[in-house]
Amino acid sequence: MRQTTRELKAVVREVRYKVDINTLHKIEDNLEMGLNDIGRLSIHTSGPLFYDSYQKNRATGSFILIDEQTNATVAAGMIV
Repeated sequence: MRQTTRELKAVVREVRYKVDINTLHKIEDNLEMGLNDIGRLSIHTSGPLFYDSYQKNRATGSFILIDEQTNATVAAGMIV
């Protein structure tokens, strides 16, 4: 995970729900995330994060998830 200039190891602990992009309804029975899916996740990091909510400060309220092996960005997120 990269948040501002800091990189930490992170694990997605739980997918709480996905959002149907056509109706904006929650999907709670199919929790596998795919390309361009939007959802609410619980993420565990190896250390503390210093953040604000995305609504208050976009720079400290956003992050990206990076694949350790390929160094490719696999997700982007907002902290609420």
